[in-house]
Amino acid sequence: MRTSRPFAVSIAAVGLVLALSACGSGTAEPAADSSAGSSGSSDAAASGEQFPIEVEHAFGTTTIESKPERVATVNWANHEVPLALGVVPVGMAAANFGDDDGNGVLPWVEDELAELGAETPVLFDETDSIDFEAVADTDPDVILAAYSGLTQQDYDTLSEIAPVIAFPETAWGTDWRDMIRLNSQGMGMESEGDALIEDLEGQIAATAAEHPELEGTSAMFLTHVDTADLSTVNFYTGHDTRTMFFEDLGMTVAKSVQQVTDETDQFSGTVSAEQVDQFDDVEVIVTYGDQSLLDTLEADPLLSQMPAVENGAIVAMDGTGPLGTAANPTPLALPYVLEDYADLLAEAAAASE
Repeated sequence: MRTSRPFAVSIAAVGLVLALSACGSGTAEPAADSSAGSSGSSDAAASGEQFPIEVEHAFGTTTIESKPERVATVNWANHEVPLALGVVPVGMAAANFGDDDGNGVLPWVEDELAELGAETPVLFDETDSIDFEAVADTDPDVILAAYSGLTQQDYDTLSEIAPVIAFPETAWGTDWRDMIRLNSQGMGMESEGDALIEDLEGQIAATAAEHPELEGTSAMFLTHVDTADLSTVNFYTGHDTRTMFFEDLGMTVAKSVQQVTDETDQFSGTVSAEQVDQFDDVEVIVTYGDQSLLDTLEADPLLSQMPAVENGAIVAMDGTGPLGTAANPTPLALPYVLEDYADLLAEAAAASE
């Protein structure tokens, strides 16, 4: 796995050097300090943002009256957007899977905090649900949750604390671009967010170009497989960001998966193993597991009939480790694991031929 420093927004973007330098002194302070997460009024001037700003999402429209000085985030990975833009949140959700050392912070986030000279922000324990009291204690000016599973009740409760940026349409269905776009808008840093998207797209395109065997390869992403019960095939639909990412790399979502996607707004689907032949068009399977999982799939009388299983065209990742976690693409995770993930996909694509 690559361990180089994660992405930082290209300094060639218009006005971005000024924006990041304006963030510098504030982000180096401890997250609990009032200066943590403060991006300063000069950021707004550098970005050319005019306030108030209105951001539309699934629960309506959120108005940001003035430049947020204290940014909090809830749910998975939303904190990576301000960090990638040089702003340290005053509070963020603790990582509850993929955390290799148990400190609640994923390695690419640790690297970015170190790069910014910042301490770890307040970590919200979301094991059961959002800790609204802890969020309120950080006294945020805005709460970012563009990639999330907020309910209407969650949104209403958070909105009593500060303006909230929620997901655009479907819970847990926000792709990495919209995650960046909406969260950066909520910070008054839309132009910097656009530059971040452009830079990441360039990295992805360059990596895909190194693996031409991925072009047009059809894929599906199985959810965590229960080896004790293989009576069903559980998978992520095209509404899930893991599946969406296949297309970024030049692959395609298998037509069989897309058909289910067109019939639901859910991010996952299930079919009986007796109907597994509908996935005959799947050339590569990605899932979470190890060699024992692959052995189990190959030994199963039904699932072994899937071409991807028969050909050994499977990418099995540790669902509790960083690489498996980053298969769900987020702003800082993308450059951290991109090449490793593409290598695994390419190996599986070659096996499918």
